[in-house]
Amino acid sequence: MDQPAITAVPLGGTLLFRTRPRTRLRRLTLTGIALVTAAATLPPAAAADSGDRHERHDRHPSGGGLSAVIRYTEHGIPHIVAKDYANLGFGTGWAQAADQVCTLADGFVTVRGERSRYFGPDAAPDGSLSSATKNLSSDLYFRGVRDAGTVEKLLATPAPAGAGKQAKELMRGWAAGYNAWLKQNRITDPACKNAGWVGPVTTLDVARRGFAVSVLGGQGRGIEGITAARPPGTTPVAPPDAERTAKAARELFAAENADMGSNAVAFSGKTTANGRGLLIGNPHYPWQGGRRFWQSQQTIPGELNVSGSSLLGTAVVNIGFNDKVAWSHTVATGVTLNLHQLALDPADPTTYLVDGKPERMTKRTVTVPVKDGAPVTRTQWWTRYGPVVTALSPTLPLPWSATTAYALNDPNASNLRGSDTALAFGKARSRDDMLKALKRTQGLPWVNTIAADSKGHTLFSQSQVLPRITDELAQRCSTPLGKVTYPASGVAVLDGSRGDCALGSDEDAVQPGIFGPSKMPTLKGAPYAQNSNDSAWLTNADLPLTGYERVFGSLGTPSSLRTRGGIEDVASMAEKGRLTVADLQKQQFANRAPAGDLAAADTAKACSALPDKSPDLARACGVLATWDRTMNTGSRGALLFDRFWRGLTATVPAAELWKVPFSAADPVRTPNTLNTTSPGFAKALTAAVAELRTAGIPLDAPLGEHQFVVRNGKRIPVPGGTEGLGVWNKIEPVWNPAGGGYTEVVTGSSHIQAVGWDGGRCPVARTLLTYSQSSNPASPYFSDQTELFSGERWVTSRFCERDILRSPALKVVRVRN
Repeated sequence: MDQPAITAVPLGGTLLFRTRPRTRLRRLTLTGIALVTAAATLPPAAAADSGDRHERHDRHPSGGGLSAVIRYTEHGIPHIVAKDYANLGFGTGWAQAADQVCTLADGFVTVRGERSRYFGPDAAPDGSLSSATKNLSSDLYFRGVRDAGTVEKLLATPAPAGAGKQAKELMRGWAAGYNAWLKQNRITDPACKNAGWVGPVTTLDVARRGFAVSVLGGQGRGIEGITAARPPGTTPVAPPDAERTAKAARELFAAENADMGSNAVAFSGKTTANGRGLLIGNPHYPWQGGRRFWQSQQTIPGELNVSGSSLLGTAVVNIGFNDKVAWSHTVATGVTLNLHQLALDPADPTTYLVDGKPERMTKRTVTVPVKDGAPVTRTQWWTRYGPVVTALSPTLPLPWSATTAYALNDPNASNLRGSDTALAFGKARSRDDMLKALKRTQGLPWVNTIAADSKGHTLFSQSQVLPRITDELAQRCSTPLGKVTYPASGVAVLDGSRGDCALGSDEDAVQPGIFGPSKMPTLKGAPYAQNSNDSAWLTNADLPLTGYERVFGSLGTPSSLRTRGGIEDVASMAEKGRLTVADLQKQQFANRAPAGDLAAADTAKACSALPDKSPDLARACGVLATWDRTMNTGSRGALLFDRFWRGLTATVPAAELWKVPFSAADPVRTPNTLNTTSPGFAKALTAAVAELRTAGIPLDAPLGEHQFVVRNGKRIPVPGGTEGLGVWNKIEPVWNPAGGGYTEVVTGSSHIQAVGWDGGRCPVARTLLTYSQSSNPASPYFSDQTELFSGERWVTSRFCERDILRSPALKVVRVRN
């Protein structure tokens, strides 16, 4: 037998060896660091043949002191090894740039406030870093953040209120790694090849990107209203209608209208085959743009070893697992902003009164460079509570009149601690460590945490950074508008003219004006703990959570069909017991449509009873009767029911949709029994049939023939279904009948993980990144996992060194600046 080929590469006192697969691994200890690993520089030919990731790899880059070893396994997943946090950040930034340089560069243009300069003021950003609908409003906001030094002040804030040293070192290293990749490689992605807007970044740019993500649910939601706010003229302005505003607020914060969601379930050892915990995470995030996930493993020997996914531009693993714990996040129902209604000085609408004393608003004058035009200068107006805002959405105006204005309070504008939380999760050794991390860092802006550990413990916690709106404060200080909006949506509108209506502080909170950890809805040790973007109430249907403030979410109100279906599934799984990772995998791709289970039979029956049916409608009745109630790619009738259900629920009010209304005593099974006598029923059914016929789509066509994406000219069928159908494997595609059906996915299942433990040193994990690792059509990792997703196949995670070294796809690169 030949001797193994071994190349030694120094890395901060540790020798890293590359061995051929199936050779005996060697443990090396130098300067107190023990590591079994593989590392080597690729020979020039291998570097040239490895696609866009390693093109023109510089064998002798200039100095700079930062380096890392990256081991690539199947599907281009990097396993990054470094000696400390700065070097780990360096490897992470380098590897992210290799896969996503254009998407990352576009985001840095956003947070620098330079979109109008490069792309014009009227074009629309991709929406990943704010709600801005045009580049100009995006730039006005982010330039304002930049000019005010907002992020610099947050970086200068000491922990625990500010970011910790390790998180800052990761950001510093990430920027250096991204820059090193740009310097050492040529860009092949046509999205930004030869583009003048791609260039080096700073640590501050990375932090600004983190800030943008943190305020997505607050200031980021109100950017159009912040940048458009102007003092009133002489024309009288009518106050907002309370009922209409409450309805708009409720719709704005409703999960079914969000571009992000998620499912996650933790199972305790009482339900599993080996007494250890299990976790499945299924985030629903955009398939394009800057809120994509990216997979990696991060290792600092003896300090950190974590695998999972990161939001692009983030130097930490946001959702993942190690050898002891696994966690996922779901977008939470907590309302991350509140409004203060200002009483204005009658003589000056830019002066407001607090306890009868005048306070002048602060002018923030911002100038934005514009492509092929003169710079644009606008003024924003800020108060002690935050910026003046004149709308939270097109349907939720907040007019600035001669007597009244509204200021937006976003506590996450003082929160740059999200990376600290993620880093602490990566180091956690138990469920209790996860709780300690949440209490210490308090950095999660808009998500719940669901976790399991190898000892069989479970956790749900809605530990969010929320404005400290207690029900008592809302009752005492709400304006007439707030008395309607707060119960309906959780959006508080407080009387800004009263000093006694300040938010106050909790003793265990790391910053003023937010809830402390003791107020967070939390459930420990339940047989199952689940969330599908409804409130904490039904985390476990047998152990309902109560007693939290309205701002966290509702109690005793109808849940989505996805939540109801998920609870039915996971409660049944827990009751059956003896669960394994394979059971989690089956749940992910069950593709059951709860709406179909509730309504398809009644729809088919009522369809058959319709008088004077056309031949097409008669055919549709039979198709619906034989549909298998799933959204599998081979399911016949799924597309027909999908189009019918979308039309029905868009036109028939929820109160008229079901014969049996919601009951808080039976929240999982109610409402039910479709009201087929509604006038909208026959109209929606007839319209769906006509829609498919006009598009040339057979009524019984398999779903996958018309729910697909196109990658490099190839159609890839996509399983799953829309939010309204309640499908766990959520997919929200774009309907393009002229193009053959659903020809693109906007948002849906993204980084999926099913994790458990078998008592050994390595976790048992299966993962899937639905849209694949790279956005570059020239990359071998542009659509490979999308094809796996189409076939409902998984990636076996390589976490332990022995598994990484045995990968037949192993490529090892030493990167440095």
